[in-house]
Amino acid sequence: MQRLLIATLLSAVNIISASAAELSAVQIYSDNVLLDLIKENKHLSQVVIDDCQLVQDIEVRAVKSQMPSYQFLWGDMLAYGVCVKKDVPLGLHFMQASADQGLSEALEQMGRYYHLGKFVQVDINHALIFLKESAALNNLKAQLRLAELYSAGYGSPLDFPELYVQLHQSVTDDKKVHKSIARHLAKLATKMPERVVNAAKNGKY
Repeated sequence: MQRLLIATLLSAVNIISASAAELSAVQIYSDNVLLDLIKENKHLSQVVIDDCQLVQDIEVRAVKSQMPSYQFLWGDMLAYGVCVKKDVPLGLHFMQASADQGLSEALEQMGRYYHLGKFVQVDINHALIFLKESAALNNLKAQLRLAELYSAGYGSPLDFPELYVQLHQSVTDDKKVHKSIARHLAKLATKMPERVVNAAKNGKY
């Protein structure tokens, strides 16, 4: 009986040790890995997959180190209540901080939020500011949303050629996105003189 009890305890210790080893195996993401997760919109799900073990490390890199990729992640975690208590204002603060440092994904997200009224009131002027900055950094999502706003009558005609060049030079292997780009290019072309369109196609505008 005693031997059985000891064997059971040893088995439990081994299970706990194995679990501890698994927990300690989770490493903080490198900046490049995190940026890839953000681009694929998998950053929040990865934090959950990792059993929320990296919350403190993420917070330190966002708050103290002020790394834009981690400010974006921490802001999203707070805004959506992922592994932390939900705090939308604080989450937006860190998203804005990331955008201020020029992270294209943060700029695109802030522009999208102001366009759709997500967490904030709809403000097209603010949306245009964020989206133009993100589009200039070759963020295709921002470029497409900007084209959508221009087609709806927002923005300055002086900005149309720049966006046309960006979309004309964009690269994607997604057929659906490719068709969307072609559609927006055609709409933009109707809003500009032919000579301007031709110049934009040649990247000379």
